Amino acid sequence: MQNEKRQNIFFVITMILMTIYLLWRMFFTLPWGEGVLNVIFGMLLIVAETVTVLTTFELFFQKMQKKRTQLDFPIVPPEYYPHVDVFIATHNEPVDLLYKTVNACTFMDYPDKQKVHIYLCDDGARPEVEELANQFGVGYLGFPGNKDAKSGNLNNALSKTTSPLIATFDADMIPQHTFLMKTVPYFLLSTFIKEGEEWRLRREDEMDEKFKLGLVQTPQSFYNPDLFQFNLYAEQGIPNEQDFFSREVNILRNASNAVAYTGSNTIISRQGMVDIGGFPLNTITEDFETSIRLQQEGYITYATQEVQAAGQTTTTVPSMIKQRIRWARGIIQSLQNTRAPFSEKLPFWTRVTYVSSFLYWWSFFNRLIFILSPILFALFDFQIVNTTFWQILIFWLPSYFFYSLSMRYLSSNIRNQRWSQVIDTIFMPYLIWPVILETLGIREKKFKVTNKSRSNGRKWMSTLLYALPHIFLLLLSIAAIIRYASGKYGIALFFSSIIIFWLVHNMIALCYALFFMIGRRAYRETERIRAQEDVTIRYKARNLQYEAKTVDVSEQGIAFYVPYPIYLPEKETISLVVKSERYEANLDAVIVYVKQDGAGWRYSATVQPINETDNRQYMQIIYDRKHSLPEQMNLWDTAYDDMLRNVKKRVVQQRSDQRKMPRLSMELPVTFTNHSGCILRSFNYRFFSATGLHGNISAGSIVTFMTKSNIEVILKHTGNTTANHREVLLSVENIDDIVERGLINQLLNDLTPPQSESFIREG
Repeated sequence: MQNEKRQNIFFVITMILMTIYLLWRMFFTLPWGEGVLNVIFGMLLIVAETVTVLTTFELFFQKMQKKRTQLDFPIVPPEYYPHVDVFIATHNEPVDLLYKTVNACTFMDYPDKQKVHIYLCDDGARPEVEELANQFGVGYLGFPGNKDAKSGNLNNALSKTTSPLIATFDADMIPQHTFLMKTVPYFLLSTFIKEGEEWRLRREDEMDEKFKLGLVQTPQSFYNPDLFQFNLYAEQGIPNEQDFFSREVNILRNASNAVAYTGSNTIISRQGMVDIGGFPLNTITEDFETSIRLQQEGYITYATQEVQAAGQTTTTVPSMIKQRIRWARGIIQSLQNTRAPFSEKLPFWTRVTYVSSFLYWWSFFNRLIFILSPILFALFDFQIVNTTFWQILIFWLPSYFFYSLSMRYLSSNIRNQRWSQVIDTIFMPYLIWPVILETLGIREKKFKVTNKSRSNGRKWMSTLLYALPHIFLLLLSIAAIIRYASGKYGIALFFSSIIIFWLVHNMIALCYALFFMIGRRAYRETERIRAQEDVTIRYKARNLQYEAKTVDVSEQGIAFYVPYPIYLPEKETISLVVKSERYEANLDAVIVYVKQDGAGWRYSATVQPINETDNRQYMQIIYDRKHSLPEQMNLWDTAYDDMLRNVKKRVVQQRSDQRKMPRLSMELPVTFTNHSGCILRSFNYRFFSATGLHGNISAGSIVTFMTKSNIEVILKHTGNTTANHREVLLSVENIDDIVERGLINQLLNDLTPPQSESFIREG
C-alpha cells in the first residue's frame, strides 16, 4: 500500500512537471525567426515529445487504477465446470513443433476431462497433421485452401464444434497443466458470488446481467531467449521484450476494458463469438480486432498476470522485422475497421486507450526525430529550439528526472526507459514507412506466418545490411560531437553538455542496434531449460547406480549435477530416470562432456527417450514449468556494463568443454612394486598424469601400485605428456576390471585427500 501511494505521487508529480515542460516548449521555444526549415523541425520535435508523453500519461492513469480492476477468482465445485473446445491453429508448422503443443494439451487438468475437446485446426489439410491427431486421439479439422487465413481456419472450427468455451493456442504455444483451471473459473463469476470467505451459487435476484465475460487472456511467454536477449548477450539481464506488453500494459488495460486478445493462450466465450459474427476477416491481426468487437458488444475482456503457456519466439532479424510490420499494419487496420477511437459503443477511457494504441506505432517516427534533432543542431547549425542553457535545466531536467523514475514504477522492473529507447531505435527504420502507408489506407492484406526456425550459423554480413540506417545515424552523431565539442573548453564545454549528453545518449542506443544486427551464432538446435529434478543414473553393464539433480533439460540433451565425481564411461549408453512431481521419463544417454561446477561436477549427455510414453513424459518435464528466463530487469546493469559485455563476448573466443571424464587434481606420492615411483597429479579414470618419475620406468613399461585399500592399479607409461608438457600420462590398464569388481568408488576414496572423502560414496 505504501509503495502504491509513493508510485501514484510520482506519477502525479511527473504529469505536472511534464505538462509544464510541454507548455513551455510549445509557447516559448519555437524558432519562429529562424526560417521555415527550422520551424518545421522545431514543430516535429514538439509533436514527437508530446505524443510520447501523452501515451505514457495514459499508462500512468491505468496503473493508478490497476487494483480496482482485478476480478476475483471463484472457487467452483467440479460439476459446474463447462465443456471446453481447445483449438490448436496450424498453417505450415512442422509436425514435431505441433507434437509438443498437442501433447501438453492432453495433460491439462480439468475436473472431468471428457469435457475437454482438443482439435487440430489445419488450414493446410496435411495428411501428416491428421495422422498426428489420430496418434493422440484428438479431433482433426482440416480446412484446405487457406481461405481467409487464420480467421477462416478458426471460423471453420467454430462451425463444427459446440462447447460454450473455446481455448485457442498457436501451433508453438505449449500450455502448462494448470491452464484451464486458472482461466475457466472466471467465466463462472456470473453464476457464483463470494459471501464472506465462501463462494456460492447466485440467487435469481443476484444475477448480474451486465457482467458478460468475453475472453480471458493469459500472457504470451517464451521458453527461448528473444533476439534482444540472445543477440545482446542479455539472457540473464532483461526479460523478454514482449513481457512489457503481456505482463504489464495488457494487464493495465483491464482498467479501461481494452485488453487485447493476442491470438493464443486464451479462453473465449462462444456466445461472444456468435454475437460478433465470428473471427473478423478484413484484417491481418484478427485477434486484436476480435477483442475490440467483443468490447463493442458489451463484453469484458480480461488479462491475467500469471504465465500459463510458453512458445517459441522468432530467432532471425528478418522474421522479427516482418512480424512487427504485420503487427503495426494489422493493428492500424483493425482500429480503422472498428473505428475504435471514435466508437460510441465504447466508453470514453476505452477509446482513449485505442488512441494511445494508434499513437504507439508512431513512436518509431518520434525516435527518428529525437536522434536527428541534436545532429541537425550540432552538425548542420539548425536552430530548432529557441532557449538558453539555464532554461533547459529549469524546465527539462526535473521533468526528465521524474519521468525516468516513474517509468520504473510503471513497468514493475520489466522495462526501463533505456531499453524502451533501444528497442524503438532498432525497429525505427523499418516501421516508419509501413505505419505511414497503413494510416493513409494503403493496406497490406497478405497474411504472413512468422518464421520461427533457428538460423543456420551466423550470417552476420546479411543481417548487418539491416544496420545500415543505424550505422549512418551513428556516423552522423560521431561527426556532430567532434564538430560541436571541437575547440570548447571550460565554461563553454559546460554549456554544451546537454547537446553532448543527448548525442551520446542516442549513440548508445545506436550501438545496441549495431550489436543486435550483427547477432550471435546459435550452436544448439533445441533450447536448454533450467530445471532441478531428481535423476537416477544407471550404468547397467557395471551394475553402478547414482542419484543426481538435473541442471537443465532439452529435447536432445540433459545436464545433471553430482557433489562428487562418478564413473560414467564415454561413448557407452547409460540409463537415466528423470522424475518430477507429475512426470517420469526413462532415457538412454551418452555422456558428452564433464566439468567441475563449484564443489561438485556437472555431466552433460545426449538423450533419447526409450519409447513413445517416455517421450511424452519427457516433453512435459521440459515444458510444463515456469521457465527460467528473467522476469525482472537486473537493475545493477548499466549501459556501460552491457556494452563491455557485448564487446568482450565478441572479441574473446569461448572455449568449448571437451572433457568426457572428470579430472581430479591430487598430489599423491606412490611407490611401484618394482621400487620405482612418482607423484600422481591428476586422474580421469583412464589416465593419471604424473611428475617426478624415478627408477626403472620408461615409455611402454608396465608398473603396479597398491592403494591403501589394497586395490591393485596397473599403469602403462604412454610416452605422452599433458598439453603443457610438464606431466607424463600413465594409462590405467585395469580400469574395466576395477569397475567390474565394484571397486571404482573405493579407488576414488583411496586417491582423495581425507577432507574430501565424504564426497565419494557408493552409488
